[in-house]
Amino acid sequence: MTPGATNGPDPSDEDALRDVTIGPLIPHNDTVLLVDYDPTWPAIFAAEQQRVLEVLGDTALAVEHVGSTAVPGLMAKPIIDIVLAVPDSADESGYVPALEDIGYTLRIREPDWFEHRVLKREHPAVNLHVFSAGASEITRMLRFRDHLRRHPADRARYAAAKQELAQHTWRYVNDYADAKDDVIAMIQDNMTP
Repeated sequence: MTPGATNGPDPSDEDALRDVTIGPLIPHNDTVLLVDYDPTWPAIFAAEQQRVLEVLGDTALAVEHVGSTAVPGLMAKPIIDIVLAVPDSADESGYVPALEDIGYTLRIREPDWFEHRVLKREHPAVNLHVFSAGASEITRMLRFRDHLRRHPADRARYAAAKQELAQHTWRYVNDYADAKDDVIAMIQDNMTP
């Protein structure tokens, strides 16, 4: 059985997810939709990047396209993942209200994991991951993206794992994301510094 599938999620995982979720925790209870790479994704990112930069000004220290939609040729969930570096991601008053004004909603608060925040936007579909500048997770995300862009064999390995996992029924989409950890770790272990 795949970890996190609906036939028996670990209740402690669900409790942990509930602890970091802002608003209702809504079960997915379905497979995960993956689509072929869409060449319009970089333009969608660029438009969102510009909107974020306009409302945050100097508070936005970096705004980068990450995740599978940032890797040409890689299938993905049709949601643009963006990483935003701010001076202090724990200081939500410094950036959340401005992002809410342009349609984002704060949905995840993880103070024990790099003070990570996730804001979501529906149209276009965006997950905005916020970290404090200098967080090692930003570097990890960018290195993984860049590696997949340059290494077709690892990109294909990652795509195959994603495709297999997406066919399972997942209680929460986060469970699907967590199930990719093994293949991500394997690829990262083989990346050159």
